[in-house]
Amino acid sequence: MSRWNKDRRLLDHEHSSFWNHRLQEVEEPNLMRTIFPYTEVARIDFDYKFVMPDPPEQMLLTDTTFRDGQQARPPYTVRQIVDIFDLLHRLSGPKGIVRQTEFFLYSDKDKEAVAQCRERGYEYPQITGWIRAHAKDLALVKEMGLKETGILTSVSDYHIFLKLNWGRKKAMEEYLGIVKAALDMGIIPRCHFEDVTRADIYGFCVPFAIELMKLREESGVDIKMRLCDTMGYGVPYPGAALPRSVPKLVRAMIDDAGVPGDLLEWHGHNDFHKVLVNSVTAWLYGCGAVNGALLGFGERTGNAPIEGMLIEYISLRGTNDGIDTRVISEIGEYFERELRYHIPPNYPFVGKNFNNTSAGIHADGLLKNEEIYNAFDTGKILNRPIRITITDKSGKAGIVHWLNTRLQLEGERAVDKNHPGVAKIFNRIMEMYESGRCTTISDEEMENMARRYLSELFVSEFDQLKQKAYKLAAHLAADLALSAEVRSMDPARMEPVLQRALDNFPFTQFMYVVNLDGRKITRNITHIVDRAKYADMKLDEDLSNRTWFIEPIKSGKVFVSDFYTSRFTGAVCITVSVPVFNDNDEIQGILGMDIRFEALAKMEQDGEI
Repeated sequence: MSRWNKDRRLLDHEHSSFWNHRLQEVEEPNLMRTIFPYTEVARIDFDYKFVMPDPPEQMLLTDTTFRDGQQARPPYTVRQIVDIFDLLHRLSGPKGIVRQTEFFLYSDKDKEAVAQCRERGYEYPQITGWIRAHAKDLALVKEMGLKETGILTSVSDYHIFLKLNWGRKKAMEEYLGIVKAALDMGIIPRCHFEDVTRADIYGFCVPFAIELMKLREESGVDIKMRLCDTMGYGVPYPGAALPRSVPKLVRAMIDDAGVPGDLLEWHGHNDFHKVLVNSVTAWLYGCGAVNGALLGFGERTGNAPIEGMLIEYISLRGTNDGIDTRVISEIGEYFERELRYHIPPNYPFVGKNFNNTSAGIHADGLLKNEEIYNAFDTGKILNRPIRITITDKSGKAGIVHWLNTRLQLEGERAVDKNHPGVAKIFNRIMEMYESGRCTTISDEEMENMARRYLSELFVSEFDQLKQKAYKLAAHLAADLALSAEVRSMDPARMEPVLQRALDNFPFTQFMYVVNLDGRKITRNITHIVDRAKYADMKLDEDLSNRTWFIEPIKSGKVFVSDFYTSRFTGAVCITVSVPVFNDNDEIQGILGMDIRFEALAKMEQDGEI
């Protein structure tokens, strides 16, 4: 049949029904060895057929930072997930360009993260799940009250035959069964076509998609499909053949399987350095959403970087749709500061050298016209003013510009040319060039000299760790003091709770509760290896003259001591103490904790905190 296309002013061909393609059951897997020889680099073949771009009415992004992104790094803590979720929300803009984000649902930590993110009450990004194609996993989605979940439905013969030990017919039956179960439970299914760029597109993928569209028609529920370029084999080249052609994959789903473009997502990997261009290509040929992760985190070589896709979105649409691109810089800073992740200096948009040039530009040149070396107004768009590369021609003005820009020094904190440290850096630079140096001064060298000659401008890693220790200890003590067992002031109820906390947080050395008279009412809660060291600390001992008791009694707030050496263990410690309130919000005692700083620092270094 044909239908008039008012935009093209021609008749479009339409299939009389969208289920003419049938499943092709095969006895042996089709591993396409002429394209994927395995012992050699995979081939890119061409069929010389061209398809026209046909972008969707609305281009969207979906996020997998908390799912695929966590498969490439140490797991995030619940607090870190909530912090990143806040940043994603701000990055989404008022129109929710980052429309959804997906979560694992298997552990208690996963569930707690989902619960806390949902409590934020944000419209965007919407929270969805991710499960295997198992009926029991659907119960997790229902338990968490999520409206939508991704379902792993592997589509290549590599997975169907070699991993699952099924045939195509059984795979189709299993996948359709879990989709029907999700529909029966009122959950929107999103089928993840894993390894689609090595799959038999017309022998399995299109027939499977057609069956899903039948279920969509019967149920009235918009079943979604995610095209997963699991190995990064996709290519954007005009005339390239299936299954590697991204344009033909997208159009096969739309034109031959009858899947509306707004129900399609593209999920790419960067194994062959094509993740961003393939993702944009999927948009251009009709895919409604592209799935990515912040900073491109993802299994192996990573996924499409959300921040890069947003910049591309603005480039293609000619509008930012309210997206606050400055949040991109905040995300980069958070990953480096909070997660201790080293972003490569040349990484686009967030790497420290992104808008830095080694072309000899200096302070005078910046005053002439920064557009010569800057891709766009990075100060306005990313809140990252252009920075200069230091040479023997930079002078003190260049050094001052570098320092104030690099260290974000403004107002009274800003350094000027008269600072003695600036003169020392300048003299050291000139010595290097007089000795024959002909290359620019790297940021690392500049930072080392700045730390040496202007040390007061830097917060040390030790100071940062101190602040982290204070914050962590204060939160831990405050949470414990709110528990019903501690509020009971009954030692028999308190002591097991305190012991569990000590076991869960091994950097805690000693825990105790005293009453309003300052007398200790709990036994010594400490690690067994330290128990003998505390033998002199008796029940009912009067501790009312201790600062950790006096301060929270006076203020009603958490108190954190400075560092000291424990007289019991000889370890460097801090003490944190917090009031224990009754139901009338009256102080009835003080909970104290001694934190062993060295143990906390080791756990932080190992990524356990």
